[in-house]
Amino acid sequence: MELRTGVSKQDIREQIWDYMESRNLADFPRPVHHRIPNFKGSYLACQNIRDLEVFARTREVKVDPDKPLEGIRLLALQSKKTLLVPTPRLRTGLFNKITPPPGATKDVLRKCATSQGVRNYSTPVGLDSRVLVDLVVVGSVAVSEKGWRIGKGEGYADLEYAMMVSMGAVGPETPVVTIVHDCQVIDIPEALLEDHDLTVDYILTPTRVIATGCERPKPTGILWSKISWEVMGKIPVLQSLRRREKQAGKDVTLRDEPRRLLGASSQQPAHLSAVRGPRDPPLPEPCPAQGEDGPAGTVCVGNLPRDARVSELKRALRELGAVPQRLTWQGPRGRALLHYQAPASAQQAVSRLQGLRLGAATVTVALARRQRASDPPGGRVQEPRPDCRPAVADL
Repeated sequence: MELRTGVSKQDIREQIWDYMESRNLADFPRPVHHRIPNFKGSYLACQNIRDLEVFARTREVKVDPDKPLEGIRLLALQSKKTLLVPTPRLRTGLFNKITPPPGATKDVLRKCATSQGVRNYSTPVGLDSRVLVDLVVVGSVAVSEKGWRIGKGEGYADLEYAMMVSMGAVGPETPVVTIVHDCQVIDIPEALLEDHDLTVDYILTPTRVIATGCERPKPTGILWSKISWEVMGKIPVLQSLRRREKQAGKDVTLRDEPRRLLGASSQQPAHLSAVRGPRDPPLPEPCPAQGEDGPAGTVCVGNLPRDARVSELKRALRELGAVPQRLTWQGPRGRALLHYQAPASAQQAVSRLQGLRLGAATVTVALARRQRASDPPGGRVQEPRPDCRPAVADL
């Protein structure tokens, strides 16, 4: 397909999504807008990776959790390679290692390659683990034969790669592969590319195997000046990497950090008070670490929109497999408390609910903290009350 002139990255995404929808080129989930399209023929395109020598010699492969890459995940498991899958939206870590049960049949391996299998047969891989990724496989919305790639616009694939560079898991020679429909291979103006954009070395479609020969340098680490405080609050593993790089003497100033520091000062001059007006939303804070000051089994869901209904939250909890034993609705206060029987169930719920949207708002999810109540008159001590305020990480 040919692009209109004077396009932006978002223009290209919209044109690809509209084209694939209008010609019924995708399977579930539909519509493909705002997704990595699960195009028809994706399994056939994935089979082409067996023709790549880089796959034959790979021992550890990182494959994104996108639906059209399911065939790659299955081939990796069948070939007994170590399969690493990023956690959704990086909310609970960077990688999960998929570990099939002993003696797994082909049907079980097929389940392990699905999104449900990623949840049920995975173990987290920490930053201190010695991970050496031999091959990276990513999804794309559009890609050029020169190796220039456009994702769905959230930047997770680019950030994941930069984080892997920072932890020493990949290097300049680590090949990157993408799997797309033939219509997604287009000319992309070089002017649209930025320093943090990940390029690809191989493109696999249902009919072609393209070696791009791309010479544009890949990201050499995390560009902290491109990252906002809001993103930091949503990705705990990013906070850990930032602390490490700060201790190593690197510049880790965030994109909006000066603004945050000004807003946090109670002694700022009057002429600077306009930096954060009364209508500005409060800056997001990171969620507490697991078990930090939290009453066992209680999860706080905050930032609920004013028009949210408890039925909407209950439906989302059922769909995400995070139904609590009891729910305390505090809609006027913009929050709800989820009570689980065991702390492990609460922690699992926190992981599954990260990134949940109700209406136009993305809710905040954290293990509830305890408020220490001072002794009231008469010496009677109140029971600790759950508090939705997230703890501030020491960055």
